[in-house]
Amino acid sequence: MINMRVKQMDVKGGMSALEIIEEMAGAGVFIAGRLAKAVQVLSDMISDKEVTVFLGAAGALVPAGLGRIMAEMVYDGFVDVFVTTGANITHDLIEAFGGRHERGISGEDEELRNKGISRIFDSYISDDAFVLFEKKIQEILADISVEKRRQGIPVYELLKEIGLHLDYKYSFVKAAAEVDVPIFCPAITDSILGLQMWLFSQREELKLDVLEDLHKIVSIAYDTKKAGAFILGGGVPKNYILQAMLITGKGFNYAVQITLDRPESGGLSGATLSEAKSWGKVAKNAITVDVIADITITLPLIFSALKEMLEKRLKSES
Repeated sequence: MINMRVKQMDVKGGMSALEIIEEMAGAGVFIAGRLAKAVQVLSDMISDKEVTVFLGAAGALVPAGLGRIMAEMVYDGFVDVFVTTGANITHDLIEAFGGRHERGISGEDEELRNKGISRIFDSYISDDAFVLFEKKIQEILADISVEKRRQGIPVYELLKEIGLHLDYKYSFVKAAAEVDVPIFCPAITDSILGLQMWLFSQREELKLDVLEDLHKIVSIAYDTKKAGAFILGGGVPKNYILQAMLITGKGFNYAVQITLDRPESGGLSGATLSEAKSWGKVAKNAITVDVIADITITLPLIFSALKEMLEKRLKSES
């Protein structure tokens, strides 16, 4: 064992996110040390052309202001497979349709409901945004060919169709459609988007082939030489990603997760990535990092540091 000193961080005004992360790496302990290690592991994952990167995104990330970052991660080639919740897609589409999430609204929850306002911690959205969402999504669904809707369309194909109808550059649904990154949403019916799809199906043909989604992601897992997982918040997206590799018998080579959940309750969102090794979902010799931290704070730092780190790596290799 090599003993290494905990370096006291030297932080100055005007430092970049990468420079701050490097100071965290010098200290190397607690959550700062894990965050710095996560950036390094993610950089290695993204830089290795043999690695297929699976991004899992749960939680209210778009209402928290992280939608554009996720779209830019897709555009920048950081993501090969995207798994998220119906709620994140719903809120992404609301922004794409011209709706918005708001802050600085006060009042008791009963009062907010009387005013037609829904609360997500301290982010707010009005019923008007959902009325707009209903109008736009119903139009898009009607524009998809009847034949596709009748025979059963995989969710990832439906989301690509929706993405190609969007004009908002910073929608991750649009970004994924443009660069052909599949978005999987295994619990799509557990969302306002799912409710709108059900309402549409009451008067028009619309069948979803969810088993084809599973076939698609497992096929991607089989075909990849190496696999990396970047998991934000756990939940259904986390398991959907990990189980795809489980069936191949290979396991993920890299895995980074950011979560505020704890492992003691036995829930998946708080389960360590080491626990996933016992299931064969993560390879025995995999490089893993568990970051117990707030995604709304860490993801902007990670993304900025990664961009600078990868740009420097490209320059040094050219």
